[in-house]
Amino acid sequence: MGWDALWTNVKLATMAEAGYGAIRDGAIAVADGRIAWIGQRGDLPAPLARTVRVLHDAGGLWLTPGLIDSHTHIVFAGNRAMDFEMRLNGADRAAIYAAGGGIPSTVLKTRAASFETLLAEALPRIDSLQAEGVTTVEIKSGYGLDMETELRQLRVARRIGETRPLSVVTSFLGTHGMPPGWAGTQDSYIDFVCAESLPEAVRQGLVDIVDGGLEKLAFDHAQMRRVWDVAQRLGKPIKAHTDQYSDAGGGKVVAEVGGLSADHLECVSRPSVDAMARAGTVATVLPGANYTLRDENKPPIGWFRELGVPMALSTNCNPGSSPTASPLLMMNMACTLFMMTPEEALAGFTRNAARALGLQDSHGTLEVGKAADFALWRVGDLAELSYWLQTGRLCAGIVKGGRSVPFQPAIR
Repeated sequence: MGWDALWTNVKLATMAEAGYGAIRDGAIAVADGRIAWIGQRGDLPAPLARTVRVLHDAGGLWLTPGLIDSHTHIVFAGNRAMDFEMRLNGADRAAIYAAGGGIPSTVLKTRAASFETLLAEALPRIDSLQAEGVTTVEIKSGYGLDMETELRQLRVARRIGETRPLSVVTSFLGTHGMPPGWAGTQDSYIDFVCAESLPEAVRQGLVDIVDGGLEKLAFDHAQMRRVWDVAQRLGKPIKAHTDQYSDAGGGKVVAEVGGLSADHLECVSRPSVDAMARAGTVATVLPGANYTLRDENKPPIGWFRELGVPMALSTNCNPGSSPTASPLLMMNMACTLFMMTPEEALAGFTRNAARALGLQDSHGTLEVGKAADFALWRVGDLAELSYWLQTGRLCAGIVKGGRSVPFQPAIR
């Protein structure tokens, strides 16, 4: 069987092992949307190379796995510039909420927005991600906190995957917080999520993963375990927002229930990190929120390294704490704020991001049989991906399923 496309004169960062897994004079071939061959250019099988349908001379560019943004809230309406300004003028979280800001304000705006409005607002953010090498994105609900809007957000996420050459993984986040105007208790809202909104979203085929807010300001262990029990009975993997504002013991709970990842983790405890290491739970770190909130706590990168906990990295694109759709800026912030290395930052958007979404068998590294999703880079050294603050011209193009993708005009 012949190859559909072949890239030569290319430097490859396979990300398939510790370090970059670099092949500096490489070639990579694609058939039926998957990697069919990869290696040194001098080792190309001559008969197959001669019959390839499309030959690309990459001009010495670096080629990496397509980036994976494994934690986003990219479908929302409006913005939270008011929160940003109030915070800079000294207001705390309670004052911002009392003034009509915070997550409830985005919930109300998102509830009022139509499907078409949410899609129109989300697509420029998606285009910005693709312009910086993203080929797979996770998109959460969580700005509805009612049945109708949660389902609408997830439908918009599915439509994004139909509108753009992009793989979309959806996460149900009906426990992002308590809904505005809810008349009952936290336990009664969990009853609603477990009995109504989550099962209906799964029934409609809108859910790939179930996320949850396990924080002292959100929901406790017992409440989240109830949601995750339902998720797992419905055949869905789980993850959590946890240990961001205080040590809620969430990393340990997520590990105990076999979760894919625990996300944020500025205040995670050593016993939780130990449990994550034993379970293989990914630590997803989110420097955009840490930067925007001026958080003095930092995820314990040293513990993650010491215990071999995989570290994913994401934009966490959202209107309140991480208003960005720039994975490369997040790589820089991870290095400058968290002291991650450039290699760890790139791994955080490739092989470890794939693990955080349960996609490690098909995405995240350049290996035969995996999806032919690539990003091409105008850099001499891979550390430049984390080094430059002006990132707009670094990505020379992306390849999705073996086919080159023309960039949409990105609006930031």
